[in-house]
Amino acid sequence: MDQRSEVVFVDGVRTPFGRAGEKGMYWGTRADDLVVKAMVGLLERNPQLPKERVDEVALAATTQTGDQGLTLGRTAALLAGLPRTVPGYAIDRMCAGAMTSVTSVAGGIAFGAYDVAIAGGVEHMGHHPMGSGADPNPRFVSEKIVGTDALVMGATAERIHDRFPQLTRERSDRYALRSQQKAAAAYESGEMQKDLIPVATRSESGWGLATRDEVLRPDTTMEGLANLKTPFRPHGRITAGNAAGLNDGATASIIASGEAAASLGLPVKMKLVSFAFAGVEPEVMGIGPIPSTEKALVKAGLTIDDIGLFELNEAFAVQVLSLLDHFGIDDEDPRVNPWGGAIAVGHPLASSGVRLMLQLARHFEVHPEVRYGLTAMCIGLGQGGSVIWENPHFDAKAAKRMQKAAKR
Repeated sequence: MDQRSEVVFVDGVRTPFGRAGEKGMYWGTRADDLVVKAMVGLLERNPQLPKERVDEVALAATTQTGDQGLTLGRTAALLAGLPRTVPGYAIDRMCAGAMTSVTSVAGGIAFGAYDVAIAGGVEHMGHHPMGSGADPNPRFVSEKIVGTDALVMGATAERIHDRFPQLTRERSDRYALRSQQKAAAAYESGEMQKDLIPVATRSESGWGLATRDEVLRPDTTMEGLANLKTPFRPHGRITAGNAAGLNDGATASIIASGEAAASLGLPVKMKLVSFAFAGVEPEVMGIGPIPSTEKALVKAGLTIDDIGLFELNEAFAVQVLSLLDHFGIDDEDPRVNPWGGAIAVGHPLASSGVRLMLQLARHFEVHPEVRYGLTAMCIGLGQGGSVIWENPHFDAKAAKRMQKAAKR
């Protein structure tokens, strides 16, 4: 019973991410329809997977009410045309919802309870702003369990700037600019589109088709970023330009045992090595990925030097920079977010974890010299989540050639 099954990432997709609010492209679209669209697209491009072989559907949403409620994994499974025999459930770990959906079904697969599962998430922040309908216990403030602004994510990011003075606004703005530039280049080369599922949209002007992220700002400049207001603090450092916006979107992935993937003829894009979650002070929630990454590395028997590619969620530029500084990684290290990140494409909370994974899987395909990659993100209320993956395309000879070239 102590031998666990190998867990693999078969495939992942996402909808284009929209701008939250009445002017956003998904204002007239239901949240559950977004994730169902992602699931249908995922199954259509993996026709070798019989629908009845899906053992579980785990879907995340941060605000589980309205069109994001009603045990989303089960309702979306039915709406996506899966057999009624396929069960499902909903998950909430705020920003790391989709990441947790993957790690949750991965545990079931490793234990032998499942062979194949669908994991993902959705967030329609236009219909359901973060925290709407929540009723935080008054003890949090009265007993000073958390600071009064611990639930204001922008305020927690300002506190990271306070704690680490070397993380200046100029560094955050420059990082944000590079994120926009890299995302624009990924779209220009046609790379980003490979895992996007087009979504029909409806508005007062009629029907449309969403085929790219709505919030991209490829014309961003350092001058423009420097002139933005700091809404969370007078003369602060967090702006709309160096933080992810409020977004709508969905993701879905197929997670399986290595044995099931082989028997069904499913591709293996990544192999799960380890994962970890960690808690930190809610007032500086953005540093959460630092201890969760350290834990995941220990569990994997690796060091940060073994990680050849990083997909880090850019809730705020300063949050990513705090992790890079901690591990001694340069702000512009090409291994980090090669296609940019959430600052450019958006961050629909509970869906973002799988976006990181599907992008890392694409990078693995073109980097056989890289054996291990990391997906990591900060989580509201003071948490971090990290997942380490192995590249099935790894070529030891290619890695040695790269090492020799780097020493020259």
